[in-house]
Amino acid sequence: MATAEEQARTETLVTGADAVVESLVRHDVEVLFAYPGGCSMPLHQSLTRYGDRIRTILPRHEQGGAFAAQGYARTTGRPGVCMATSGPGALNLVTAIADAKLDSIPLIALTGQVPTAVIGTDAFQETPIVEVCRGITKHHFLVTRAEDIPRIVKEAFHIATTGRPGPVLIDLPKDVQQAHIVPDYDVPMNLPGYHPEVRRAHPEQIAQVANAIRRSKRPVIYAGGGVITGNASESLRTLARKTGIPVTMTLMGLGAFPGDDPLSLDMLGMHGSVYANYAIDEADLLIAVGVRFDDRVTGKVSEFARHGFIVHIDIDPSEINKNKPVHVPIVADVNEALEQLNEIVEPPEAGLDEWHARIAEWKQEDPFAYDTNYPGILAQEAIAELSKLTVDRDTVVTVGVGQHQMWAAQFFTFRRPRTWLSSSGLGTMGFGLPAAMGAQVGCPNDLVIDIDGDGSILMNIQEFATCTCENIPVKVLLLNNQHLGMVVQWEDRFFKGNRAHTYLGPVENPEACGRGDGISPECRYPDFVAIARGFGWQAETIVEKTDLIPALKRLIETPGPALLDVQVPYQEHVLPMIPSGMTVRELIKK
Repeated sequence: MATAEEQARTETLVTGADAVVESLVRHDVEVLFAYPGGCSMPLHQSLTRYGDRIRTILPRHEQGGAFAAQGYARTTGRPGVCMATSGPGALNLVTAIADAKLDSIPLIALTGQVPTAVIGTDAFQETPIVEVCRGITKHHFLVTRAEDIPRIVKEAFHIATTGRPGPVLIDLPKDVQQAHIVPDYDVPMNLPGYHPEVRRAHPEQIAQVANAIRRSKRPVIYAGGGVITGNASESLRTLARKTGIPVTMTLMGLGAFPGDDPLSLDMLGMHGSVYANYAIDEADLLIAVGVRFDDRVTGKVSEFARHGFIVHIDIDPSEINKNKPVHVPIVADVNEALEQLNEIVEPPEAGLDEWHARIAEWKQEDPFAYDTNYPGILAQEAIAELSKLTVDRDTVVTVGVGQHQMWAAQFFTFRRPRTWLSSSGLGTMGFGLPAAMGAQVGCPNDLVIDIDGDGSILMNIQEFATCTCENIPVKVLLLNNQHLGMVVQWEDRFFKGNRAHTYLGPVENPEACGRGDGISPECRYPDFVAIARGFGWQAETIVEKTDLIPALKRLIETPGPALLDVQVPYQEHVLPMIPSGMTVRELIKK
């Protein structure tokens, strides 16, 4: 006969899978993007018992689920969670995990694994996913004892969300999920080598920056994704308005500072504004905040901001002096450092009227522009009109990767952080649709629009089904040119226009299609409207300029998921452009 103590113990036994799901709930996880398989079935069975506490969304591909988790994380600031089975399921998460690592996104990736007894035997659907992901995660765990689950989940969330955020992988063998344990959810963490304590900038450094601002005549603030991740957008705006210093943003930093503010220089870098790149080149003071001096920003790094005194503020010490030597390196929480600076900073003593006038001239001479006389619809025009139509709405924009991504960065005006979702570091095609899906789940009252290209959207088009079945009302503005547009642009610029497998249409020679611009009816392949409708979406296609604004309005007002296929020419180039590895002096304007 069991003793009372033994009976109480038996009554508190739970499976490892239940301990995982309960740990997720205790970390305030509201939604999980998960695709089941043999080695993750115990976890899914447990999730059915927690349906009132955590929403499980079934993507149609594991990569789609992981990018959806990223979309959720990027818009809400909370960690996104995705799950897949072992082997091919886990491997399908790899690209999204690497994407999260490069863009500093807090992501928890759970993977089923074959039972511990057969690990290393080439068992069915076995891959060493921890080894595969070792270089693309912030940290990773292979759980071998079910009793460790509460501690490991606690550590995973702590690591993913502190310091510089990033992805954490938890690999869970099937027998560990099935084991019975008495969980201790209050177990302390055991991370002796991890010290992400918030670092405050030394007062002497902050004073040095304030003095540099006071003496400057041509200062520029260069703001990156770390400003958004560090919730420092308001502090950045305060600094700019107290000092009058103009602000340029990286692709990741768009929305950190209002794009329509007079002090905004918009995006800098390879496809950034002429005026931002000129300003950086002539700046006598560059205040780099939450950036990593990426090659798409700097071009030839030795020539980047070569005249300027450079301040670099970042939470990650490994980024300081990694790509560009700086004069004042500050390792600190970006928001805290800016708050410290705002307490003592004063405007430049000589004033910035001359500098502002110089920038205004550049803006007037070389604004972002497109051919308004083109008889059809240009991608830039479609994006600019969409920006105008949504100016008074809470709108989140996601993008795939390519020309449409750059045009969205140039012609859509972002005023708030976490409203622009782009695969910036890894440049992953197929990001836009699933990211929009996750963003819509995270921000159900916002208008979420994926501005995508025909090449990119095909890579995760199966998520149309998820949006329909899960009632996720995302909108897609598809800029359809039947080509891999950015690669075509590089072919034109650097390979004498030789087409090397960049045409996506049904015939070998695009010139055989009517006007040769990919718009003629016989060139409309695939039929995205038919595909979208087959998945239960509202969809239409347009060619004529007069149809653009009415169609955009219908897209915005459709209550469920909807697609607008806009036929655009493939000959357009994203300009301005600084060729890779070159300087502002080689900038191409036309």
